[in-house]
Amino acid sequence: MFLDNFLLIAQQVLVLFILIGVGFACGKAGAITEHASKKMTDIVLYVVTPCVMVNAFQRPFSMDMLGQVLLAAVVSFVILALSVVLVRAVFRDKDVARKKVLQFSVVFSNCGFMSLPLQKALLGDEGMFFGSVFVAVFNVVVWTYGLVDMSGDKKALSLKKLLLNPGIIGFAAGMLMFLTGVQLPVFVSEPIRHLANLNTPLPMLIIGYYLTNAKFKTAFTDAGAYIAMALRLAAVPLAVLFAMAPFGLNRNLIIAFVIACSAPTAATTTMFASKFNRDVELSVGIVAASTLLSVATMPLVVGLAYTVCP
Repeated sequence: MFLDNFLLIAQQVLVLFILIGVGFACGKAGAITEHASKKMTDIVLYVVTPCVMVNAFQRPFSMDMLGQVLLAAVVSFVILALSVVLVRAVFRDKDVARKKVLQFSVVFSNCGFMSLPLQKALLGDEGMFFGSVFVAVFNVVVWTYGLVDMSGDKKALSLKKLLLNPGIIGFAAGMLMFLTGVQLPVFVSEPIRHLANLNTPLPMLIIGYYLTNAKFKTAFTDAGAYIAMALRLAAVPLAVLFAMAPFGLNRNLIIAFVIACSAPTAATTTMFASKFNRDVELSVGIVAASTLLSVATMPLVVGLAYTVCP
């Protein structure tokens, strides 16, 4: 059973990594440049992500499903909050710039770019539905706690940036339509669905491009980075799995959250490290190395989730 699940998930992860490989090759060949990657990132963040959220919530309203959404939101917040407690206990480095990067790299996974495509492939629309809830909570936490913690300044908190975050806007629009029972006409829903489908290839190409400039040596020669990646790729998702499994929760909810938590470190880590003068080189190394290692760890962790939650 475990081997069958492992092979199934490994195949889906391999598809993502082939796309990453194409992005890597395009970067090396100059077909994707720094300017192009930034524009592609803007398209994903400001167009594709909101479409993913709206598309995920285009489903008939029911009180049961509303309860599942609220439960998913609460569980998402608890996971992130406990992750914060964990990293504060583990990482006590006197070098604040380094410590902040290590802590951030564990708490925040690449739950949008890497997880949503896998949740869709393995669990269908319901998997992406729960994944979208996790991403929405993730965006709230990263632009509140994450921003303040990485900057070290509460004044960096911006309600405007939080409310105008495209992921939050997309989630709010999708949730509103779900609650009111509004079903978009085909000529609107079909373009949204096609744009949402870009959430698999475009992010993978972008990740592949950024790997062309990655400094793996930084992560693989730093003891703290090893600990951070072990927590990010194995300890946190396994803790989530075994904490949720005994409560008889929706199977797809559990697996979707394990996928989100087993994803590599979020690229936001480097973005914030650069903006707030933290250890940028370490952040780039952890993002790149955890992405590379996740090709092996995600099938193992998610395969175990399928075994525990048959």
